[in-house]
Amino acid sequence: MSRVCELTGTRPITGNNVSHSRVHTKRRFLPNLVKVSLHSETLEQKFSMRIAAKALRTVDKLGGLDAYLAKAKDEALSEKALKIKKNIAKKQAEA
Repeated sequence: MSRVCELTGTRPITGNNVSHSRVHTKRRFLPNLVKVSLHSETLEQKFSMRIAAKALRTVDKLGGLDAYLAKAKDEALSEKALKIKKNIAKKQAEA
């Protein structure tokens, strides 16, 4: 399982540990990923995703998964999230 957020595309980055004597050693900064079930009001269905805690706060702020996906850029989304976004758009076009 890769350490990549399904909504934002956030992935690990590299940097340095810097000691008191300024010795630099490589390290990785990992995203804070959580496994959550998000509900889509349009599709009336729950989707299990592994997303960053920061993305979860944004989903709550924007008013749910449907609103977040409507604003999200396609390049950042995973294949699963893209499918959900297309299904939501199709269902809203029918209504």
